[in-house]
Amino acid sequence: MNEREYQHRLSVHRLEPEDLRSESSPDQFPFDTTEDMKGEDYGMIGQERAERAMSFGLAVKQSGYNLFVVGPTGTGRMTYTQKRVEELSASQEVPCDWCYVNNFDDPDRPLILSFPAGEGHEFRKEMETLLLDIEREIRQAFSSDSYENQKRMMLDDLRSQMDELWRQAGDFALERNFKLEQTHSGINTVPLRFGKPMSVNEYNQLSKRDKDDLKEREKEVETKLSETVREINKTEAQFRKDVQAFMMTTASNAVNGLFKPLREQYANNEHVLSYLSAYERDVVEHFSFFFSEGDEQEQIMSAIAGSKERQYQRYTVNLLVNNKHCEGAPVIFESNPTYHNLFGKVEYQGQIGNLVTDFSLIKPGALHLANGGYLILQAIDLLQQPEAWNGLKRMLQTGHVHIENPHEGRGLFPTSALKPEPVPLQTKVIIIGSYPIYDLLSRWDEEFDKLFKVKVEFDTVMTNDEENSWKMANFVKKHAEEEGLLPFHKRAVAKVIDYSSRLVDEQEKLTTRFQDISKLLVESSFYAAQRERAYVDEEDIYEALEEKVKRSNHVPELYREQIHKGTIMIETDGYRVGQINGLAVMGTRDSVFGIPTKITAQTYAGKSGFMNIERETAMSGQIHHKGMMILTGFLSGQFAKNRPIPLAASITFEQTYSLIDGDSASSTELYVLLSSLSEVPIYQGIAVTGSVNQWGEIQPIGGVNEKVEGFFHICEEKGLTGQQGVIIPKQNVRNLMLEKDVVDAVNDGKFHVWAVGHVCEGIEILTKVRAGHIRGDDGRFPEGTVFAKAEQRFDRMYEIARQQQAELKEKTNNDKNET
Repeated sequence: MNEREYQHRLSVHRLEPEDLRSESSPDQFPFDTTEDMKGEDYGMIGQERAERAMSFGLAVKQSGYNLFVVGPTGTGRMTYTQKRVEELSASQEVPCDWCYVNNFDDPDRPLILSFPAGEGHEFRKEMETLLLDIEREIRQAFSSDSYENQKRMMLDDLRSQMDELWRQAGDFALERNFKLEQTHSGINTVPLRFGKPMSVNEYNQLSKRDKDDLKEREKEVETKLSETVREINKTEAQFRKDVQAFMMTTASNAVNGLFKPLREQYANNEHVLSYLSAYERDVVEHFSFFFSEGDEQEQIMSAIAGSKERQYQRYTVNLLVNNKHCEGAPVIFESNPTYHNLFGKVEYQGQIGNLVTDFSLIKPGALHLANGGYLILQAIDLLQQPEAWNGLKRMLQTGHVHIENPHEGRGLFPTSALKPEPVPLQTKVIIIGSYPIYDLLSRWDEEFDKLFKVKVEFDTVMTNDEENSWKMANFVKKHAEEEGLLPFHKRAVAKVIDYSSRLVDEQEKLTTRFQDISKLLVESSFYAAQRERAYVDEEDIYEALEEKVKRSNHVPELYREQIHKGTIMIETDGYRVGQINGLAVMGTRDSVFGIPTKITAQTYAGKSGFMNIERETAMSGQIHHKGMMILTGFLSGQFAKNRPIPLAASITFEQTYSLIDGDSASSTELYVLLSSLSEVPIYQGIAVTGSVNQWGEIQPIGGVNEKVEGFFHICEEKGLTGQQGVIIPKQNVRNLMLEKDVVDAVNDGKFHVWAVGHVCEGIEILTKVRAGHIRGDDGRFPEGTVFAKAEQRFDRMYEIARQQQAELKEKTNNDKNET
């Protein structure tokens, strides 16, 4: 095509400067600086779907309607969740207090008691007062004159009974001429002769018959003595029982009046009444805890059982959850959701070389504190803790919080653990996580969807309209006030909105990742303050963005330096056959940038088809393989409808040494193949990006801004000629939010961006030759076009292949004839 026609082709597809980025107008704002505007609370900006889902999930009271808040970081999901839940909880009832008390029948299974908010604290104080009153009353009762007199009477009666039994035994012995003597070693029987103890000589002088008679009478006395000892033991045992019953009755009479007011106060709470009855029975049975008679046996037992405070511990109240000072339902965010932090634990104390515990050492977890309210967790933190996720599911399924030791079966604790009575659970659990975690749980955990039925999804974009622009301005004002920043001029606010569109690579959208916006606000305010400005203006926004790039552009600068030195061979001027500049996006942790890559192709006669060098060397991914197969489909559809293509071709990304994947360069590869086939040179000052389908239609790609800017900076360093530019898919025009220097260069005619929808449009821009992809009535492509030249090359290849086949056939026949 001639120069005039070529320039017309360029102008048809050339984008104007206003197409390259959207510019928000400062005039849409009726203020000069954000200090002048009236701040309004818009809630969560651009997250209407998430707000509706959150309201629904928090309103449903049935089990299983817990919430999973999903979305990328920086979208305000945590801030909004906490704020929304706190607003809702403020108008709700304060939940019950929970107390653990001793189970006097089974101390290893402590009991749980519930009270209206604030009454748990009062109940604990009442029990402390009750314990002091019990000690006082029992001490008074056991030190009273009536108690001492009654006890003395019982003791005197015992002594009288024992004296009578001993007298009867003594009389029985005297009747048989024996006397009973008590010694330290026991009771001896002494024979008498004429009322006096018999001497040994007197005994030896007795006849055998008298000795036998003496022994017989001695046996009778010993038998009587044994009967007397048994009776005395029975009497003492009965005495001890009578004394114990008497002391228990004394204790019961002393404390009974103390429990009556409490029974009346908690008449409607059956569990408390049952506990008070068991409490009173235990006090009566263990009245000795409250006074000491100073005997040695009791001191030994006290040393074994522990101090008096330890003994009194059984009567205390463990206030597990105290909602006395709460206003509304509790909202708990657990930042370290270990098993024990979530579900509570039982602590241990050292005693006589061992670890011991009781109900007073039970500590609450986040689920206890959030009971009747809301518990917020981060998914990544929860899933990193052993047993925490399974434990949470178990608690939600059973509707109770069980305090257990997950390591008990592994023998990490030598002592037996308590089994506290579980606490009924009525908590709305809200987990905040990413899309991959949500998808993982939803796919592999069959219980997940049953327990977390509400998905609250935070989007990363919102529509760029007047309403959201005003909301963004309101966010700028509030954040500046909260962080102590300078006010922002409306020109700066407009640039912030433009930057928001750049973050999502779409002119008609704004980002909802306000974390990135917040960084820009802080940094631009810093540079404005350095200039001693009264407010932040657009120049400060530009400087903040430029400095941000400079802090993280070390890698892109190294690439550009290598290209400038010629180490990486990139041409930005002249024409080459079978060579083109493709565009790729690379990224580091804090920087994403575009770089040009030389793509070359060689085509020759043969039957091997396309050889993707990256594939042969295992340096390309599956999506790139697919793109290469699409090229085969397109070329076959254009040139091999009636005959096979006798083609061998190789294509590669030059000087690339890492894995290549994606199909964003498939149109570029098609252009370079057409150039090599038609032997039409491609202008090296134009880089290309875009995917292609089997019909030759150009499809959109990602990273278009970085790709255009990357090639622009290379051309700028090598020298802009006014003919250089980038070809992009026309669908990507709405994604353009190019940097100001690129837009200025386009405005000055030094650089260009063209948008195409078909491969024939791109090949004409690249080669200055008409594509001619539509066959005429004669079935041939128009003469002199790229497609015609490519087909002519195929014709020559086909003729060569047919001639070679004929020669091979003739040689084969000659060999047969000779044979």
